[in-house]
Amino acid sequence: MFYTDNKLQYPVRVETPDPLFARALQQAIGGVEGEIRVAMQYFFQACGARGNPKFRDLLMNTAAEEFGHIEMLATAVAMNLEGAPLSMKEEMVAGDRAIAAVMGGMNLKNLLSSGLSAMPVDSDGVPFDMSHIYASGNIAADMTANVAAEATGRTLAVRLYNMTDDAGMKDMLQYLIARDTMHQNQWLAALEELGGMTGAFPIPNSHPQAEEKTEFSYAYLGFQADGSAPVPGRWGEGPSIDGKGTFTTGKLHPSDQKPDLGMARPKSGAQAEQIAG
Repeated sequence: MFYTDNKLQYPVRVETPDPLFARALQQAIGGVEGEIRVAMQYFFQACGARGNPKFRDLLMNTAAEEFGHIEMLATAVAMNLEGAPLSMKEEMVAGDRAIAAVMGGMNLKNLLSSGLSAMPVDSDGVPFDMSHIYASGNIAADMTANVAAEATGRTLAVRLYNMTDDAGMKDMLQYLIARDTMHQNQWLAALEELGGMTGAFPIPNSHPQAEEKTEFSYAYLGFQADGSAPVPGRWGEGPSIDGKGTFTTGKLHPSDQKPDLGMARPKSGAQAEQIAG
């Protein structure tokens, strides 16, 4: 069940409407780093969560919070569009407002398709298509993906913060930035409860690691054309991060196998010269 009390999660205030900033805010709604992405990602991860129910609870609670963030941002978009012109008559009355809005980068979809309201699109007007929803059914893999999602979301929020001088928008964004800080930490804390680097990794930890090609498990391989060694780093020497091996650095030597798919099948649409006789 989902409930609403018709109140914003955090106050949204716009002192000076800015149609161009409304377009930028759309990225935080429908961009690949945005709130629709994380809300649906956590929701579907929760729906498919198996095992200890506290992880499902954590995911579903956070999904509900992210839906509230969408509402906040949609409100902010609409409030920033208050200054957008609706007709050429307004442009004639107010000088170059329409031209400035359009040439300045206002997303016309917000005018033509939604009547100066937010939409489930990114800053270019491209609809969010759910292709960046990661819900693997592996709780550790999902928590790792969630850290990356919150990191890119916080990066976007900081960029938006630096784009505006509006005190109200800066205040709202500082709230969202703070929540991204918490969410990064809560997913890391969940990974810690799952065993941390030495317990949860490599993911999935249910696969017998002794059965993999262990000579390649912790080898940093170079693919330089001249055969030289790759640039050294922590990932090429010392104990592995999961504590189950030792990093090495080497060069991968190609196998003797060359790809040969043989002849094409009859009636496959290939040329006669490709088809087995």
